[in-house]
Amino acid sequence: MYTIYVVFKCVPGKREEYIEKLKAEGIVDAIRGEDGCIRYDYYFSEKDPDEILLIEAWESKKHQEIHIEQPHMVRLRELKPDLVLSTELGEFELK
Repeated sequence: MYTIYVVFKCVPGKREEYIEKLKAEGIVDAIRGEDGCIRYDYYFSEKDPDEILLIEAWESKKHQEIHIEQPHMVRLRELKPDLVLSTELGEFELK
């Protein structure tokens, strides 16, 4: 299993709007339906009202690499500039 985390720092006050846009456009459902997707979950920070944590788990790193090239990911990247200030990602082992 290949697992990554992504921390999004949103434009102040835009955290919920970002997630709602992804859901409304079917991006989240499309990702969760991709071959090899085990987990794709967003979490809101209690401490920082503009931060989102995403945990992704894939059958393999290759599945995740294919995922980032999908058309719905192109659309996600188009939405980000108006709603997300920064993105930090890393790998970890999920047991």
